[in-house]
Formats: sequence, C-alpha cells, structure tokens
Amino acid sequence: MARGIRKLDGVVAKLLGPKGCPWDREQTHKSLIPYLKEESAELADALKGGRWHEIEDELGDLLFHILFHARLGKKRFNLNTIAESQANKLMRRHPHVFGRTRTFKNSKEVLANWKQIKAGERALRAEEVAARNRRAR
Repeated sequence: MARGIRKLDGVVAKLLGPKGCPWDREQTHKSLIPYLKEESAELADALKGGRWHEIEDELGDLLFHILFHARLGKKRFNLNTIAESQANKLMRRHPHVFGRTRTFKNSKEVLANWKQIKAGERALRAEEVAARNRRAR
C-alpha cells in the first residue's frame, strides 16, 4: 500500500478505535450513505466544472469513505479483498485487454460485450444466492 493510503488508513483506524471519535464510532454502513452520496455529487460537480483544484480533495473524501467502509466491514472484507475483487472483475470484463478474446472494432462492441459479461455475472450470483437459501432451509 502506498504511504499516503497507509497514513489515511491509520487515521481511519484511530477514529474508529477505542479512544477514537465518538461520532465516527457510532456510524454504520447505512448511516454513512447520505455522506457518501454528497461526496460523490461534489466530485461529479467538480469534474463537470473542470475545477481541478477541487478534484483531488473530493477524490480524497471518497477514498476516506472507502477506507471507512472497509474498516467497518472488517469481518467480511478489507481494503485488500476489495482491491483484489475489483481487479479480478475488471480483468473479467476486459477480456480484449487481458488476452482472453478477440479484439473489438470500437467502443460500442466493447460496451455490448461488457453488458453481456455483467449479465452473466448477475445470473451466476442469483444462482449462488438461491443455492445458499436452499441449503439454509
């Protein structure tokens, strides 16, 4: 992990630790949704307006949220599993870049293939959930 990310992750750990911030320690994934939406909207606004001096700050706010949620979900996932999962998903969805299929003529073909792969992933997840539910009965 890069030095800056380690530093920010340490700040988040301290905020959520036993001697951390009471407000931060009370937060849940759900309670943070309005703040996550607000930060995403602020980033989108800065990007649309080409306000480059604000973009880094807004990206930092989103990175903080990612680290915060990763810490909150520590029993189910962490920053490493999030990154690994995302890398694998991007590789699956870009077979034309990672050598598992033909090349595409244009971005329209890429998008069609992306949608097909994503639909297949959703169907597989639905099957997995159904199987878990059957086993749980």
